[in-house]
Amino acid sequence: MPAALLTALLLAAAPPSTIPPPPETLPAPDPNLWWSEAWPAEPEASDPLGGRRPTRGQGSPAIDNGIDPALYRLWGLQPLQSQVLRRNEAIIEIWARPSRGVRQAVIRLVLRDDDRAFVQARAGLGCCEPRIGRRVAFDVPLAEGYVPQIRALVGHRMWAEPRFVLVEAPDGAAAPACADGVSWDLTLLVPGQARHLRRACLDEEVGSVADVLTVALGAALGHEPRFDVMFPRGADFAAAKRQYEVLIAGGGRLKPAPTDRPQPAAVPVPADADEPASIDPSSRP
Repeated sequence: MPAALLTALLLAAAPPSTIPPPPETLPAPDPNLWWSEAWPAEPEASDPLGGRRPTRGQGSPAIDNGIDPALYRLWGLQPLQSQVLRRNEAIIEIWARPSRGVRQAVIRLVLRDDDRAFVQARAGLGCCEPRIGRRVAFDVPLAEGYVPQIRALVGHRMWAEPRFVLVEAPDGAAAPACADGVSWDLTLLVPGQARHLRRACLDEEVGSVADVLTVALGAALGHEPRFDVMFPRGADFAAAKRQYEVLIAGGGRLKPAPTDRPQPAAVPVPADADEPASIDPSSRP
């Protein structure tokens, strides 16, 4: 057998070379550059409200949704507690927690005063490791069509409902507890005030917040397949909304749970920011 042919066969049979992974430090090789001020800027969508400081007289509303600032940072999000909002701006945040397993997902909609909107989404395992396991993250600007949708959700009547609820049937009976599904934590932040709602996985509870869930998931799905598989039903909450409407039409209600508590009080806002009453849904459909 010719030597050239033998060499070719041996090379073909050899295992492919392994490409070494990139260094854990960037840039390399000078370690001092790791701490340099000349660091690449983050994309705008990763921190749409970044670089702001409160104006004189602008207070920070209390965020009472059970999410500590350190936990936000584990998920790669700026804490709501440190976000500074200007006039006509808002943040709507959704946490999805399946009752089975430790997967969790976070969706944050940011509406800015220049009529631009962004979605920041995270998914991962919220247990058993000193970090968010298998964390998936993306931040993207949204199409203009989402701006009026998000703005309408700010004044939605759901924010006037009790924070923690129980389903009460028309005959006064309480609905059984939900043991298999997804529970939701929803937070609305506007200048000077925050609102929080907790909804368990019963259709009647989920249906009461279906409008915001539809918009939030509609904005988040389609960007990252590993995130999308968390929600096999997509952004369709029509069935849950019908169950809620049937409950209300029949004389039932979502009554305050024994664990319910008042929303955090509003704080002063400067003259050029929205008044806290901007999230009062009494005059909005």
